[in-house]
Amino acid sequence: MTDSYPQASVPTDWNDFVSRMNEQFFEAMEKNMEAQAEFVEQWSETVDSEAMGEMDFQDGVEGYRRAYEAWMDAAEQMVDRANDSMEGEDVEFEEFRDIWLNTANKAFKEVMDTTAFAAWTGSSVGQMLEMQQQADEAAEDTLHTLGFATEGDVEEIGDRLVELERRQHAVEQKLDRVLEHLEE
Repeated sequence: MTDSYPQASVPTDWNDFVSRMNEQFFEAMEKNMEAQAEFVEQWSETVDSEAMGEMDFQDGVEGYRRAYEAWMDAAEQMVDRANDSMEGEDVEFEEFRDIWLNTANKAFKEVMDTTAFAAWTGSSVGQMLEMQQQADEAAEDTLHTLGFATEGDVEEIGDRLVELERRQHAVEQKLDRVLEHLEE
């Protein structure tokens, strides 16, 4: 009996194939778990917000439910494609990656479309603006201490110049009236 494939190489090729499939599957699952953990962490910060009302909370829970369903659909797709591969269908490894990437986009969209996410984002932006203002004030204090003109100093000088111009104009008008009176 002569085969075109030696007996020893067929199981080795199959073992390599299954090993690669398992490795890709577990890497995809790990990335999925990391993405879900990040998602849950962000979500818990949103839920903890005191500013979120009952409607925002319910909307947020519904968005999270839809996102969770997207992740579960992706897991089902992964199992189906892994089974297809084991049945002999040519399944590219990139397809597994694409399933998770597309699902991550869909899941995050489900959450980002909620009022809870909008409330969380607004709160975060507010905190960032407050921190920026504090940093600007600290920088201005430091520059002022070092003897450099700060934006506040320049604005103050500008305001004083405008006031001086206003006063000068008023004095010129009075002087013109006095001169006109003397000439009469």
